[in-house]
Amino acid sequence: MRSPPPESGATQGTPAPSLGRPLQTWRSLAPATRRLLAARFWRSISQGALVVDLALYLHALGWPGTSIGMVLTGGGLLGAALTMVVGVTSDRLRRKPFLLAYEGLSCACALVALSTSQPLLLSAAIVLAGFGRGANGAAGPFSPAEQAWLAEAVDPSRRGFVYSVNTAFGFVGMAIGALAAAAPAWWQGTLGAAGSFRPLFFIVLLGNAINFVLVAGAPETAKAARPAHRPSEPGLRPQHSEAHSRENGFLLRLVGLNTLNGLAIGLTGPLMAYWFAMKFNVGPSAIGPVMAATFAVTALSAFATARMTQSFGLVRSVQWGRAAGLVLLVLLPVMPFYALAALAYLLRSAFNRGTIGARQALVVSAVRDHRRGFAVSLNVLSMMLPMSIGPAVAGAFIGARWFIAPFYIAAALQALYVLLYGPVFRPYEEETRGEKRETRKSDSPLRDEEHGGTTR
Repeated sequence: MRSPPPESGATQGTPAPSLGRPLQTWRSLAPATRRLLAARFWRSISQGALVVDLALYLHALGWPGTSIGMVLTGGGLLGAALTMVVGVTSDRLRRKPFLLAYEGLSCACALVALSTSQPLLLSAAIVLAGFGRGANGAAGPFSPAEQAWLAEAVDPSRRGFVYSVNTAFGFVGMAIGALAAAAPAWWQGTLGAAGSFRPLFFIVLLGNAINFVLVAGAPETAKAARPAHRPSEPGLRPQHSEAHSRENGFLLRLVGLNTLNGLAIGLTGPLMAYWFAMKFNVGPSAIGPVMAATFAVTALSAFATARMTQSFGLVRSVQWGRAAGLVLLVLLPVMPFYALAALAYLLRSAFNRGTIGARQALVVSAVRDHRRGFAVSLNVLSMMLPMSIGPAVAGAFIGARWFIAPFYIAAALQALYVLLYGPVFRPYEEETRGEKRETRKSDSPLRDEEHGGTTR
């Protein structure tokens, strides 16, 4: 069955947009795409602030490193539990209600964090909203609905570009939030060491309130009937069965590689501000600007990756970026001064995280429309579960002042990921490209059926 067409402004056959004409490119995007990109930006501002300051806030409240790591782990585990439910359900229902629920929940948790520092209530707010995990503007466990919705409004030939721009928007917002994270140093004399962090939750409240309005006004196309629900056409079953098996093979390999990647990220990502503070004895006024610069440069790297995907493909773009990031991951923990460690962290983030959009685009392009939420859920879940283990382990290491061990364990895992990514995923990318070329040769609905609907 033919998939529902992208919305107006993202029609089939539209040439890839250009970063050299930003206004024209923005206007060429579908209305839903523009609103989802804007929501990513606003959501990422508060995430940028909290990825710097949440662990420092808990430390100022007297929490030990193990407890800080455990509450972040709790947020990751809860998010992982919800991710699959959201992805699979949103395939059958609509995407919008899930994102509206996320924005409303985040507002409620921000109000709790603003009003109290009582450990049980504060822990509940952190776990439920996923505060402090630095998700680059993603909607936490509701991101499968977000990514699948974005894919519906974007032509397949433009997804590498649009998803990389989406990543860049998130890092621009994270950079702004990280700058705001330096503000507690100005208020410390008035509000106290711990109380000076609490106003940052106003940023969370404001950003999620704006996003609620953006998402509520975004148009969403109606779901088409799933191919599996058409028993009257038995001739389609072998093709659909073949496509189903191919997609399952892709998803199985994705889960395996994401497990390696997630374990590595969990050991080195969520507690970087805490690691800087404990190793170099620096506070938010020093860490915030470094994080802001890191996110800004990473945004530029994501824009560069958007161009690379058009010339070199998704898989090669990911491989090159992750290989460079691996070298810097090995160097980072042995840097003797804060400035050098910060520079290594900045460059590593740019190479490593600038490829997020390309990886997401590969996932949504490798499966058919009616399995896209499921695929994104598996992609997120297979990252979040192993990532959730990392902060508890890293918090214990940092609390014991073992500053190098988490990085080298992560480097070994990342090396396996980089070595395997190309051989595992390049055949799927090449197959998807071939199917897209075949689809463009004919406008016949019958031709789409012959390919099992895999061209979308």
